[in-house]
Amino acid sequence: MNTENTKAQMRKGILEFCILSLINNREMYVSDLIDELKKGKLDVVEGTLYPLLTRLKNGEFLSYRWEESTGGPPRKYYQITDKGKLFLDELQNTWNELTASVNQITQQN
Repeated sequence: MNTENTKAQMRKGILEFCILSLINNREMYVSDLIDELKKGKLDVVEGTLYPLLTRLKNGEFLSYRWEESTGGPPRKYYQITDKGKLFLDELQNTWNELTASVNQITQQN
């Protein structure tokens, strides 16, 4: 079995949660998100991030605003919506339950 594939699938499964958590702290531009995810050892490319951000926006979990840039094209800054905050709370509860369950199972030695 390929452990890299399994690890990639695990990271993909929590990416929405991580993105919403980061944007909940402050509005963010895509490169800011990528930098913060890399700091957390989650290497994500724009090609993965943009479709996810679009899906979250279409679900009304995120909104965005345009800001002019001094060094290039305008930038799209994402912020979490009230609906997104409720969804994030649900994800946080699910994460807490999941990690507690996994820890209980894996630490039974």
